Amino acid sequence: MNTEAHRIAAESGRDEAERFRRLAEEAREVRDQHREALETVRQERERLREAGEMARAAGEDARAAAETARHAAMEAVHATAEMLQTTLDNMKVVEDMRRTLRDLRDANNLDSN
Repeated sequence: MNTEAHRIAAESGRDEAERFRRLAEEAREVRDQHREALETVRQERERLREAGEMARAAGEDARAAAETARHAAMEAVHATAEMLQTTLDNMKVVEDMRRTLRDLRDANNLDSN
């Protein structure tokens, strides 16, 4: 091989090595981009997991609040029923008193005649 052929072969080798170097650099860039994308996906999953946990806790709090409200409503219903029963009992007493007073008045009217 002559000197010109060696020079051409060496230049071709350098060009080929430069091309491989560029390809390797591009491959590293793509790998880094994929790594960043995977990290972004991982972080988003973690945020979604945390949001799901917060929603679950809020749902549990809402369920507990609804249960407390239900108990309070039932207690109010029972208190109202007791108050109505007491009112009814009082009304019966008043009616008995009126009947007794009418009977006494009627008895007095008969005695007067």
